[in-house]
Amino acid sequence: MTKPEPEVTPEDIAPADALDRHWVGRWLPLAWRPYARLSRLDRPIGTWLLLLPGWWSIALARPAGAALPDLLLLALFGIGAIVMRGAGCTFNDIADRDFDAQVARTRQRPLPAGQVTLLQAWLWLAAQCLIGLLILISMNPLAIWLGVGSLLLVVIYPFMKRITWWPQFFLGLAFNWGAVLGYAAVAGRLDAAALVLYAAGIIWTLGYDTIYALQDKEDDALVGVKSTARLFGTKARRWIAGFFQAAWLGIALCGWIAGMGLGFWLCLAALAGHFAWQVATLNPDDPADCLIKFRANRDAGLIVFLGFLIG
Repeated sequence: MTKPEPEVTPEDIAPADALDRHWVGRWLPLAWRPYARLSRLDRPIGTWLLLLPGWWSIALARPAGAALPDLLLLALFGIGAIVMRGAGCTFNDIADRDFDAQVARTRQRPLPAGQVTLLQAWLWLAAQCLIGLLILISMNPLAIWLGVGSLLLVVIYPFMKRITWWPQFFLGLAFNWGAVLGYAAVAGRLDAAALVLYAAGIIWTLGYDTIYALQDKEDDALVGVKSTARLFGTKARRWIAGFFQAAWLGIALCGWIAGMGLGFWLCLAALAGHFAWQVATLNPDDPADCLIKFRANRDAGLIVFLGFLIG
């Protein structure tokens, strides 16, 4: 007699873009895993992409003669990036729960899979926001007000894919807010270099998140979700190359305004090579390759951070 196959539950299915054998699936108690997945703790690339613009500006704004940026502030931004990225993802899942149920890559997320209730998701969102608030109020008044202002961007982003072909632009507004927040937290003011860095980060996000959206272009077309990947179609690679080139020029302009030294420019040369590799080897029709290139932007951001550290 053939032994029946064990039933597969939503908890047993790792999201397609989660890291293999991540600690969320290996070590966390079963009841905690849906909340960790709501916060995308098994996909840390988003936390890196939110964190790095803040680290850039903390390094950029450090006082003249300081060998290192404020390590405590770097750590606080790290914790803040984890909880606020988690809060943003939780809110995004609340807003998109019906869409997510219709897309292959997202239908196993905790809300459409029934692993958490809507009320539980809202309570988890509130807990993460509270931690973020506690971190924010330890900063100077300008940084506090900038942090409060970022909430508007977090709230509107999930709805942009329904009304505009450019939701990646609105993601860039939110994900790069750390470029102004970090600078203000160190300097207590905003200078031209910080604003240029923020603009460059937005354009960088247009590039890497278009790559990310290429994974879902067929499903997005079926359910009516808009994205730059669908808008650009077969010209997506050309647009991504243009975004990366413009972001590179923006970062270079920031370095020039700030009077960066040789170390910064060497890192910028490495960044140009990294961007060129992404574009030259990208296969827009291979979701696995798109995910690899999207994740590679953590390394691109770390190159920029190194440039501001040694420049």
